Amino acid sequence: MSQQTPRAMTPEDITRIRWISDPQISPDGTRVAFVVTTLSAEKDEYVSHIWVVDTAGGEPRRFTNGPRRDTAPRWSPDGRFLAFLSERDPKKRAQLYVMPADGGEPVCLTDLKRGVSNPVWSPDGTRIAFLSKTGGWDEPEDEEEKKKSKPARVITVMKYKLNGEGFIHDRFSHLFVVPADGSAPPRQITDGEFHDSAPTWSPDGRSLAFVSARHEDRDYDNAADVFIVPAEGGEPRRLTDTAGPVAQPAFSPDGTQIAFLGHRYKNEAGRNMRVWTVPVTGGTPRCLTESLDRTCQPFFVGQGPEWSADGMYLTFAIEDRGDVPLYRVRADGTAPPEPIVTGNRQVTGFSLSRGGLLAFTATDPVNPNEVFVCHADGSGERQLTDLNRAWKQEVALSRPERFTYERAGYTLDCWVMKPFGFSPGRRYPALLNIHGGPATQYGHTFFDEFQVYAGAGYVVIFTNPRGSQGYGEAFCRAVIRDWGGCDYEDVMAGLECALRHCDFIDPERLGVMGGSYGGFLTSWIVGHTDRFKAACSERALNTHYSMFGTSDIGHSFPEMYSGGALPWEDLDWYIQHSPLTYAKHITTPLLIIHSEDDLRCPMEQAEQLFIHLKKMRKEVLFIRFPDENHEMSRSGRPRHRLERFRYILDWFAKHLQPEQVAARARAAVS
Repeated sequence: MSQQTPRAMTPEDITRIRWISDPQISPDGTRVAFVVTTLSAEKDEYVSHIWVVDTAGGEPRRFTNGPRRDTAPRWSPDGRFLAFLSERDPKKRAQLYVMPADGGEPVCLTDLKRGVSNPVWSPDGTRIAFLSKTGGWDEPEDEEEKKKSKPARVITVMKYKLNGEGFIHDRFSHLFVVPADGSAPPRQITDGEFHDSAPTWSPDGRSLAFVSARHEDRDYDNAADVFIVPAEGGEPRRLTDTAGPVAQPAFSPDGTQIAFLGHRYKNEAGRNMRVWTVPVTGGTPRCLTESLDRTCQPFFVGQGPEWSADGMYLTFAIEDRGDVPLYRVRADGTAPPEPIVTGNRQVTGFSLSRGGLLAFTATDPVNPNEVFVCHADGSGERQLTDLNRAWKQEVALSRPERFTYERAGYTLDCWVMKPFGFSPGRRYPALLNIHGGPATQYGHTFFDEFQVYAGAGYVVIFTNPRGSQGYGEAFCRAVIRDWGGCDYEDVMAGLECALRHCDFIDPERLGVMGGSYGGFLTSWIVGHTDRFKAACSERALNTHYSMFGTSDIGHSFPEMYSGGALPWEDLDWYIQHSPLTYAKHITTPLLIIHSEDDLRCPMEQAEQLFIHLKKMRKEVLFIRFPDENHEMSRSGRPRHRLERFRYILDWFAKHLQPEQVAARARAAVS
């Protein structure tokens, strides 16, 4: 029987992939629980279940069967139970459940109107701490009451809204504790007009550490602190010194130290988040990663350092030239950090067992996330899952080729992906992609968008210009006061690098695209060059001066990247570094995509650019997605994500592949 010829990846393939996340190894190291998410275009929703795989090998098996989303699996200390979050009632937000680890009926422990997040078992397995929001006005359930006017919102702080959540000025996240056997309702542990996060238990179970900003100037800076509060409730005690942002605290096994991520700079962009420890009795925090010029808080990992069971090491992830490896460092600071899980890939989550096994999820450009296990020093690595094996056999995926180029004393990376059906001797249109942030990175990860564009016949080019993470703090901070300067030059130099090395790129059929900061740079590029035949600017920052007062982070983000200048102090910077200022020079056909509930780069950013271009009778298409926020391309409704792909592919086909558009039209007529 002949083997089927692999086909091109299409937008619909995002509904065929099993997206794996959150690997949690059991305390005895025999099993790993993880989350598998699929997208349903038919139901227009995400469905997540918890799966389990044995570390000794064997087929993974589905553990939960909730109708919607089961997430956040957490083993009890004795390994007999799994706690998890589930949206079992379509009218309620995720609640906390506990289920025997060998199977059985889950028991619901909470019924909180605002839902539950971040479950953490107590060391003795009798209680579970979690976060839930309190306060705020609730939409009435009665239909007659819904018709009445809503109360006014009284705003006294700048940090009153958040993308993806809405208004947060009167809703505060706090710690709760509930008995694991369901014998009593949850009890609120912290309170006040503060947002608490990242709870973690002390080894003796008497207290909880968490992160919160409770200082007087919390509305004016990005600093936070690690606090400790009695597990029965009481006044939290501040442990750190409010020097800058902190995140993800973790008690040492002997309970004498707390490790956390942070840096000691208030309101400064592009700083490395480092690994620190501080005594639980208080004192000056000690940095363990000073010699490692990389951030220890990768954008897509979302967790902090983990202690080894003997308290000797801390394991953590970093961003490094397109990779996300795992490192570990001695907790006493006597040796520099060392890499333990490396390669041209990105680790997206990890956990440690008591016996020294390390479970992690990792992805590379042609492999979505799978689950792996190794020893705590990185040796003996084995892959435990291959849930997308059948799909990968069906689809032809493009592996990027890496090139380097020099700019201003830095070595930069550029990647090029060949299109589906590549044939030597032919020339192909190319799409230059620009990442968001700017303090993020492109690199060795499976990115569905790139594979879809390659599948549609495009060469895909991407690079990490100055301002990106993964190349050191100076590189990341090089764009401060220089948005549209060195970053623009680096991206254009990356394009030239690709053209030099790849004679199959047609220099007359180039497109450029990006989202968020990448949207900013796309809008900037087409206002400064007519090199591209078409462009797509998505969820872009187009005007610094209006973002300042309208974005959820507008009160601080432009200030940090302007070098500390406020609009009334240096309005020229805000105007000169805004793409809208140069819209009059745009001749490139431009597709503008934006979400109507975007609070990060508000809709007015897109509206202003669109109206400017229409007034000048330029070729522009404006696509607005209702009921979506800044994360639409990553986590929006499945039908919207598919629709977005269609608009992008149609736009670039019209301008870069007109012969294919004409051929499809002729075929439709015939």
